[in-house]
Amino acid sequence: MEKVVLKVENGQPVVSSREVADDFGKRHSHVVEAIDNKIESLTAENSEVKISKLFIPTTFNHNGNDYKEYLLTRDGFTFIVMGFTGAKADSWKFKYIEAFNKMEQYIKEKQKPKCIEDVLIQSLQEMKDVKYQLETVKREGKETKEEVQAIRDVVKLDTTSWKEDSTKLINKIAQTLGGNEYIREVRREIYKLLDKRMGVNLEQRLINKRRRMADEGVCKSKRDKLNKVSVIGDDKKLIEGYVYIVKEMAIKYGVKA
Repeated sequence: MEKVVLKVENGQPVVSSREVADDFGKRHSHVVEAIDNKIESLTAENSEVKISKLFIPTTFNHNGNDYKEYLLTRDGFTFIVMGFTGAKADSWKFKYIEAFNKMEQYIKEKQKPKCIEDVLIQSLQEMKDVKYQLETVKREGKETKEEVQAIRDVVKLDTTSWKEDSTKLINKIAQTLGGNEYIREVRREIYKLLDKRMGVNLEQRLINKRRRMADEGVCKSKRDKLNKVSVIGDDKKLIEGYVYIVKEMAIKYGVKA
């Protein structure tokens, strides 16, 4: 059975440019050239872009000779395969999305806090990290005033209109990844993080909610319209956790509110 081969580099899952070339039926030299061109264009458009978060240059040996290759992070992989089309390419994209999800989950599980004290410490550390990032931006002047304001605007969002605001941010995140087809993937990642951090099972809660409504005589068409956001809306703590995670992802991908 064909499967994706990932490895861990600097605490994150990566895939080699050779694997990408083999899986998508491309010449490795063409994939390397595409990466070089992407690095050149990104560097020209934004001198502050961190290429190392997308592509890690390395080499491989073949018949006694060293050849250039790259290790691609999840974001780097997304940049390169965005233009690959066709049924086979789409099939491999889904396989890679699933593989990256599993590998990231595996890495997170190894770092998962074991008790409530650890959870609180981790949350405080994350808040400190965001504060430190803002202070660093101000101190070093590496970010523009507009970019800093964008982060502040995202952080200011509250739970008053959480559904509408979160949906807008999720749609914008999907656009940075390549388009509306990534909306479902973004939501799936958010739900996984919410399950893990809040110690819940949204899927089971959704099943239970539909069963209760069925027992109450609610029509099937109305029950079928329920989704995980409906379940989140039943619990104030879940709403707060959901909004917090959406904010995190918006800041991560540089999305404006």
